[in-house]
Amino acid sequence: MHLSAGDAGGTGGTGDGPGGTRREPPENYRPGELSVVVHRNGPVRIVTVGGELDHDSADGLRTALAGLPEEGLARILVDLAELRFCDSTGLNILLRARQEAERAGVRLEVAGPRPALVRLFAVTGADTVLRVHPTLALALETGAGPAGERA
Repeated sequence: MHLSAGDAGGTGGTGDGPGGTRREPPENYRPGELSVVVHRNGPVRIVTVGGELDHDSADGLRTALAGLPEEGLARILVDLAELRFCDSTGLNILLRARQEAERAGVRLEVAGPRPALVRLFAVTGADTVLRVHPTLALALETGAGPAGERA
């Protein structure tokens, strides 16, 4: 998780981004691809994921969530608002990253999952270990609490 402020890919979707800005897919975006954008907001690493997350596209997210410890990092927020598809590979990456983050004293939380992903979390029990926020904005507002604390 030693990606500091910067871009690990395009934005990969057409939703309202943080602060109400509309994000458009990059010019070279193709359906079925995954985009991952990483930046720091103080002690928070925000990983924005868009497109389709499966076995063939998972390396970008795996890289964005790797590399702990990182100086001054308290939280990792994975923004899933633009993620259209996620299979078991993506779910496993999130769960493993949460374990690694917890061992390093960092909280990993997710924000903005679409209904199908919320259902996947519920069916698999992932929602019992992942702190899930309805939106990135709400996740950023609720920043207090030790690692492992759930909403």
